Amino acid sequence: MNIHSLYALISPWFRRRRMARFAAVMRPTEQTQILDVGGYPGCWPEGECSAQVTCVNPDRTTGYVASARRRMLHGDGCALAFEERSFDIGYSNSVIEHLGTWERQQQFAAELRRVGNALWVQTPARWFFIEPHLIAPFIHYLPKAAQRPLLRWFTVWGWLTRPTPAQVDAFLAEVRLLTAAEMRALFPDCRLERERFLGVFTKSYIAVRPPVG
Repeated sequence: MNIHSLYALISPWFRRRRMARFAAVMRPTEQTQILDVGGYPGCWPEGECSAQVTCVNPDRTTGYVASARRRMLHGDGCALAFEERSFDIGYSNSVIEHLGTWERQQQFAAELRRVGNALWVQTPARWFFIEPHLIAPFIHYLPKAAQRPLLRWFTVWGWLTRPTPAQVDAFLAEVRLLTAAEMRALFPDCRLERERFLGVFTKSYIAVRPPVG
């Protein structure tokens, strides 16, 4: 088993709950144009969502089947090639924490706010005790210099991936989890919703700007 196989076992339950919440709040219809920044068409089964979805991703090797209601474009979420408010909903799921720096996260948030009339942006919570990419408790609370020697031997990601030192450094440079205060600063015109684990612990944040009307 690799780390992606493990994610495939864990994530569907959380995804179903999140998408049900998304549908209840955002109310997409067949006419709704959704921009998913960082996602893939496979995340949007047409039997579950009838909206028209455009996915923008820097990854050119995704391997998907195009359809009339799903398209995939290569692009940078920090510099979107769309006009202002050109989509009904700007959407992103567990992407903004992968941008490495606060400056890039600000650019990403500004672009989503610019092109989307409504917004739904989810990200794991910095202070949740499990780091979701590593599947390890508390290690992300440490300074990155202290995390570096631990990632290979004291995380599920390390056990399954056996990363090289370069891969460890790349992970530490890429992932920057966000706090509630940072999400509010990035999305000042949105309300901040929380996904909870066991009804108590905040697992992730969702910046929501609902559709008007």
